[in-house]
Amino acid sequence: MHRRLLLQQFAAGASAALASSCSTTPTASTQARVSLGIDQLAKAGFAPLLGRRVGFVTNQTSVNGAGTMSRVMLQQGLGANLKVLFGPEHGLDTRAKAGDLVANAQDEVTGLRAYSLYGEHRKPTSAMLADVDVLVFDIQDIGVRSYTYISTMALAMEAAGQEGKDFVVLDRPNPLGGMLVEGPPVQDAFRSFVSQIPVPYRHGMTIGELAKMMIAKGWIKANPRLTVIPMTGWRRSMNWQDTKLNWVPTSPNIPFWDTPFYCAATGILGELKDVDIGIGTGKPFHYAAARGIDGAGMAAALTEILASKGLTGFSFIPYISKIKPGFSGVEVIIDPTNSRGLMAVGMLLIHEIVRRTNGAVLAASPANTLDLLNKVYGSEALLTSLRDRTLWLNLVNDWELSLQTFKQQRAEYLLYD
Repeated sequence: MHRRLLLQQFAAGASAALASSCSTTPTASTQARVSLGIDQLAKAGFAPLLGRRVGFVTNQTSVNGAGTMSRVMLQQGLGANLKVLFGPEHGLDTRAKAGDLVANAQDEVTGLRAYSLYGEHRKPTSAMLADVDVLVFDIQDIGVRSYTYISTMALAMEAAGQEGKDFVVLDRPNPLGGMLVEGPPVQDAFRSFVSQIPVPYRHGMTIGELAKMMIAKGWIKANPRLTVIPMTGWRRSMNWQDTKLNWVPTSPNIPFWDTPFYCAATGILGELKDVDIGIGTGKPFHYAAARGIDGAGMAAALTEILASKGLTGFSFIPYISKIKPGFSGVEVIIDPTNSRGLMAVGMLLIHEIVRRTNGAVLAASPANTLDLLNKVYGSEALLTSLRDRTLWLNLVNDWELSLQTFKQQRAEYLLYD
């Protein structure tokens, strides 16, 4: 039977909506509209995993609609058959800073061995999988290609395929929504852990949909037998607030449900040296600043440019950094319900910062920094454009053909709407 039909039947048989509270905080009282993959699995009595030894790729974001940790639920449902845990970048508790290596540990919640997939190894080894029949993945992604959780999923899937293990994805919403697809593609030479799979920077897919596409497109070296446990109640047009789910910070600098929008807009700029995008403040990724910039002038210019291009949902106010003396620029304000052009705005911001510093932020960035910039972007096109001072809009226009192709290709693997 076709896999999609199987998944639809699973979702229908597991029932429609989660009735318990969605929040782990005392202020939220509404019920979740979306029932997550972990909730659907529990409603099915963990049937796909019963009698099997399970390894679980997880972290603090892995909770059900009521806020209960997924690893607690699996341990209650599977008992001793939940054998081992695996944690991505930022660790099981999501508190490690970006780029900081994470050591293997014993999980304080379950008492299980927790292997780090962001330390000595990025991919589960044969020894790590020796006592496992199936790997389960349940981590909240943010919808941005360079955010490494989907890279961890890809390598874990590959390891499962190489070792003859099954792979189960417990699906979760894309906080950027599932409608819009924007941003640069990835050239093969620039595939890396920050661009592990060749999707646009804003791909508009859930982790379950991505897993299906990875296998079908041959993006991993060995394919496991894949099962995706879909959500019920999620629509591609939803933002996070529409789901009525509680947001769990996915890492130290993604504290709020709308932070992924800002990360998409300024994260690439943040790869350069001597810039300020708000890391270390209460509003990470909300700013675009560098030394000596006239914030008022920049805000006015950006507003005029976006108006001329018909891009709405974005505004700018002058900003003076409190954590980096002498740094100034703009605070970016994004309407997450109207964010078409998010990646275009990102290109405009990085070009304006480079232009308004007369290239100083490029000159301050060593070769390894610029190499990472290329990997995050997916090619050398952005760096070339910044060096040559060409129009930011040229990059956006250059994406169009690849975006149209991707949207056609991804349609086969979409599970919702």
